[in-house]
Amino acid sequence: MSERKLAFLFPGQGSQAVGMGSDLSEKFSVAKQTFEEADEALGFSLSKLCFEGPEEQIKLTEFTQPAIFTVSIAAQRVLAEKGFTPSFVAGHSLGEYSADVAAGVLSFADAVKTVRNRGRYMQEAVPAGEGAMAAILGLAPEVVIEVCAKAVGELGGVVSAANLNSPEQTVISGTVAAVEKAAALAKDADAKKVVMLAVSAPFHCALMQPAQDRLAEDLRRLSFSPPSLPVVTNVDAVLTTDAEGLRDALVRQVTGSVRWVESMRRLIEQKPTHFIEVGPGRVLAGLMRQIDRSQIVLNVGDEASLEKTLAAFTAAS
Repeated sequence: MSERKLAFLFPGQGSQAVGMGSDLSEKFSVAKQTFEEADEALGFSLSKLCFEGPEEQIKLTEFTQPAIFTVSIAAQRVLAEKGFTPSFVAGHSLGEYSADVAAGVLSFADAVKTVRNRGRYMQEAVPAGEGAMAAILGLAPEVVIEVCAKAVGELGGVVSAANLNSPEQTVISGTVAAVEKAAALAKDADAKKVVMLAVSAPFHCALMQPAQDRLAEDLRRLSFSPPSLPVVTNVDAVLTTDAEGLRDALVRQVTGSVRWVESMRRLIEQKPTHFIEVGPGRVLAGLMRQIDRSQIVLNVGDEASLEKTLAAFTAAS
C-alpha cells in the first residue's frame, strides 16, 4: 500500500440506528467479542439493543451513548486487524471516549460503563421540557454566539453555542424560552434555516453542570494512561498527549462547546492522507465537506463501508 497517514474520527449522538454493528459482529470475531465485552460490563444485552432495537429505547441517551461507542470500537478493532493504525484521533462529543479508547487512554470496560452513566447524568440534569437545542444553518458561528448573548440579555435564561460543527452549522443549547428567542434572532440575522432538535436534554451548556459534577467523580476514579498517539479534544481543539489533560477535557466537555471546526482544522494542519469516520453513520464526513472539501474522508461502520474503504486503499497502492 502507498504511504498513508490516517486520522480516525469517531461519531457522537445522533448517528444511532437499529441494526448497527450486527453485520460486523457476524463477520468478524473481534467485533463480536467487543459486543460481548459491552454486555458483560453493563450487565444487560447492549448487543441485542443495537442489533434489534426497539428504536424507542436506543433513542434514550443512557442507551444511545454506550451503543454508538461500542459500535465505533468494534469497527476500530476490525480496522486494526486489517492493519489500519491512525496517527491522530478525534471524536465528536461522546466520540471523544471512542478516541481515547482507540489511543489506549481508557480501558473499553471502564469507558462503556462511564458513557452509560454520562448519558443518564445528562438526562437527569434538566427536568424534561425545560431544555432545548436548535441547529442554526447558514450563519457564521461568531454571529450565532452574538445572537445567543443578545437573547440572554433580553430574556435571561441560558443559551449558548453547543456544537460549532462547521462554518455553516452551529447548534445552540439552553432553556426553552432562551433557545427559541435566539432561534428567532438568528432568522432575523438571515440564517438559511433554523431547526429545533428532538433531543432529550440540552447538551453542552451551563445547564449540564449537575451532570458534569457527577461525571467528574466517576472519571476521577478511573485509570488514565498516556495516549499512544495524539487525541484532539473537543473543548480545547488541541492535540493532547497528556493523560490528565485528557481526563480534564472529558469533564469540561459536558458543559463546554464542541469546537469541531477548530478541531478538524488542527488535524488538517497535520496533513493526514485520509480521514476515516469510524462508527455508525456519515455525519462527520458531511461536516468535513463543509469545513474543507479537499480532504479525503472514508467511513467504516458496517461490512459494506469497510469493503469500500479497503478497496479505496487497494486502488491507491
